[in-house]
Amino acid sequence: MKKRRGYVYLAIALTLLAIVAAFIFRGSEEQQEIGTVKFGIATYREDDTFISNMMGSLTEIASSYEEEFGVRLNLGIVHAQNSQSTQNDQIARFISLGYDVLCVNLVDRTNALYIIDRAMEANIPVVFFNREPVQEDLGKWDRLYYVGTDASENGRLEGQIIADAYHRDPGSIDKNGDGIIQYIMIEGEVRHQDAVLRTEGSVQAIRDAGIAVEKLDGGIASWERHTAAALAEQYFEKYGDQIEVVICNNDDMALGVIDMVERLELDFSNIVGIDGTPAGREAIRDGKMLGTVVIDYEAQAQLIFDIAYALATGVDPHEVADVREDQSARAPMYVITAQDYN
Repeated sequence: MKKRRGYVYLAIALTLLAIVAAFIFRGSEEQQEIGTVKFGIATYREDDTFISNMMGSLTEIASSYEEEFGVRLNLGIVHAQNSQSTQNDQIARFISLGYDVLCVNLVDRTNALYIIDRAMEANIPVVFFNREPVQEDLGKWDRLYYVGTDASENGRLEGQIIADAYHRDPGSIDKNGDGIIQYIMIEGEVRHQDAVLRTEGSVQAIRDAGIAVEKLDGGIASWERHTAAALAEQYFEKYGDQIEVVICNNDDMALGVIDMVERLELDFSNIVGIDGTPAGREAIRDGKMLGTVVIDYEAQAQLIFDIAYALATGVDPHEVADVREDQSARAPMYVITAQDYN
């Protein structure tokens, strides 16, 4: 009798184990059905300070989201090292591996059609960021989006930094007192929309403030600190005290100018940039730089994540972000100057 009772208990235990196993397997199946949301993230270059900071923020945002909501996210991040051909291959690999959404910082903003066409064929949505595709390309499909800032406004705010400093103390900017600001322009790169619009916008903002300007010289530094330093050295050797302001399309290049100033032991700090990187802000605080336009890379990373996750999970991006009619979302920006640290 005891032996039979033992068999009954064993049968009950085995039944319970089977039930538990079924629930575990079912839960595993459900998790498998939901799957891991895979972001294929491609940047134009690994060593761009602003992009690097943004990728760091994006990774942190994804990690926090996983922890808070219990979802599984896989961020595959690759860098094209300034080669559009390399980036095209990287995107093709993401597509072949079945990634759910592509986030692309184009090498060449005018050459997005390969990526767009491959994504459309695979029905994988794309969030372009920081380098805006031609509007005609962006409008080709309703699953293409862009996250960035208004480059014209970047430039206008940068020029306003100079104009405000001039109106506050004309002699601090117009060193020779001729009523004209003689300047050097250091640009990011050829054909980059942000570089073009920042350049034009900054100078126009100074003119709009009623101040005459004269361009002494300028060149392309490819957003790079060391290249900007080399260019600046040439310009200061050629023009010397004629230079009253150096306008740079980003903070890294502004920091390159500062490197040159310090190495040659010059007394010059009328340098402006755009991005608001930690190093740029530190230079302003230390009186080595006049000001910068802060582009909130953390906010931009959040927009990229929100829109990409929405697209990957079948949610309308308009429900999670302020998306414009042109399928773009713009990150906020603001100015920091030496006055903010006084």
